[in-house]
Amino acid sequence: MTMKTNPSPEVSRRHFMTLSVVAATGVWLMPRRLFAAAESPVITIRNAAASAKITVTKLRGNVSVLEGSGGNIAVLTGCDGKLLVDAGITASRPRINEALTGISSDPVKHLINTHWHFDHTDGNEWLHSVGAEITAHENTRKHLSVTTRVEGWNFTFPPAPKGALPTKVFEKDLKLHLNGTTLALDHYPPAHTDSDIFIEFTDADIIHVADTFWNGYFPFIDYSTGGSIDGMIRAAEANIARVSDKTIVIPGHGPIGNKSQLIEFRDMLVSVREKVSALKKGGRSLDEVLAAKPTGDYDAKWGGSVIDGKNFTGLVYQGV
Repeated sequence: MTMKTNPSPEVSRRHFMTLSVVAATGVWLMPRRLFAAAESPVITIRNAAASAKITVTKLRGNVSVLEGSGGNIAVLTGCDGKLLVDAGITASRPRINEALTGISSDPVKHLINTHWHFDHTDGNEWLHSVGAEITAHENTRKHLSVTTRVEGWNFTFPPAPKGALPTKVFEKDLKLHLNGTTLALDHYPPAHTDSDIFIEFTDADIIHVADTFWNGYFPFIDYSTGGSIDGMIRAAEANIARVSDKTIVIPGHGPIGNKSQLIEFRDMLVSVREKVSALKKGGRSLDEVLAAKPTGDYDAKWGGSVIDGKNFTGLVYQGV
């Protein structure tokens, strides 16, 4: 079951187009061509989140997903209060609140961050202010606590406010028992970042694998904080081994997925890596590799977001 819930005269036509696409696709899945060349996507995405539509999809049991603001947000309801996996972007707060109220009247009491990136943690402070305890891997708190530069976004993040910092951290794994269900949290070896975790709703056979899986889109890889193409492939392999054909897989970005889509994502990563690696080992420069179009077989399906084929090729080239 899915429930889908004037720029000013000074706003440019380009920005109006961006906001229109955001309303339909969510802030991360905009075509890259809609970004101003000199503007960091962090700024554009944060601004666009104010008008982003939030879509609610009920999964199994008392688990739902909110799509449209930052990464996909899982919601577990029950007598212990709502538990959210990821926090979205603060500018979307009114629409997120509306969506949460439409699911149930339970107050928000728990928040889990899948990793440190802004599109998954930007809403931490306001969610903490309404009563949420924040749980995350220790590296998430580490990156949020200090000035952190992400070269791939051309953006330097200042330390997060105290209220946005996780209050409960773990090193390897953690189990929580809330709302009549068990949640298993486990840390990946460095993949998309060095802070990635998955959250498994064991009774419902649902797993949130966050940005180790972008369903139908080339992923961003954050080399600035420990990510790598090889780590992404290892995480994809681990995800495939972990799920069954019946498991519901929540990606960080893109529609709700399944095992066959995880396999397709892994195969794409491996294929592009092999092509780029062979070209780089053959002495090709980045410009020459880009001209060879190693993502050509995948651009039509996977290249429709902020990370297009050229951008993804550059990320892979950096890591091989």
